[in-house]
Amino acid sequence: MIIKNFDLEKNYKNYNFFLFHGVNEGLKEEYLDKVFIKKFSQNSYQYTEKEIHQNFEKFYNEIFSLSFFEKEKLIIVKNVTEKIREDIIELSQKKIEDVKIVLFSDMLDKRSKLRNLFEKEKKLASIPFYQDNVQTLSALVTNFFRNKKISVSSETINLIVNKSNGERKNLKNELEKIEMYTKNKSNISADEIKILTNTAENHDIGELVDNCLAKNDKQIRYLMNENNFGSDDSIIIIRIFLFKAKRLLNLIDIFTEQKNIDKTIASARPPIFWKDKDLIKRQIKSWTLNQVEKLIIEINEIELLVKTNTHNSVHILSDFILNKSK
Repeated sequence: MIIKNFDLEKNYKNYNFFLFHGVNEGLKEEYLDKVFIKKFSQNSYQYTEKEIHQNFEKFYNEIFSLSFFEKEKLIIVKNVTEKIREDIIELSQKKIEDVKIVLFSDMLDKRSKLRNLFEKEKKLASIPFYQDNVQTLSALVTNFFRNKKISVSSETINLIVNKSNGERKNLKNELEKIEMYTKNKSNISADEIKILTNTAENHDIGELVDNCLAKNDKQIRYLMNENNFGSDDSIIIIRIFLFKAKRLLNLIDIFTEQKNIDKTIASARPPIFWKDKDLIKRQIKSWTLNQVEKLIIEINEIELLVKTNTHNSVHILSDFILNKSK
């Protein structure tokens, strides 16, 4: 059965199997989070097609066995191909309750047997995710700045959209950097946007900060060696560092009270994508409340130091990040 993505939230209860196919990875992630992750955050499991075929019995048991503490379950299967079709036929013929299975696939043409199976079978849901056009991406950027009450020009909006290369996922990363940079600002210039968006050529700065907070020293050294961060990037990195440190402080505070790390992650606002959850859990376990409070003070001090020593800003910030990742 074909379902439009915007109809998924009101229809998902009618199905157990869902095929997310198409090129728009960013929109897939948004709907996975909005429709499924928020509802099944306590009991979600991820596989690849290869892992399933290596141990189908384990996958089968995961579907048909709910523990005493599980009322419902979400299973996500990434990188599926035509090879999984026979498995889906077999599983869909059995009675499955309280389990949702979401398959992620790249673009499937109309001759695809897997796509045809999901489109024709009433018990299966096929959800296509087509590439966003310029108008859609421009509207997303416009709404972002309107909600943040930040004044921008049409030139700035076009610049951000062009830098995303037509990918919603890229656009989301760019807007996240802008959000962190514009804390307590009511406007942003096209020149500032150019500096911010040029960092897209590097690994995501958010990845650098997240791995530092997770004390992943090996990955930090890899990211810093692979990228060519300049003095213009320093303030951006610091702003993102400060934002994520404050988020971590809030999460540790919740975890201290609840003593349940999965509930802590689920309570985060804005929500944490499932792919980032393990890294955030590692962050929570790596710091105490007092340590993060001290870290936030140090980040503010580093920002002042960097601003007054622009010629040496990269070296100052690199030493700080390497020290905090240990």
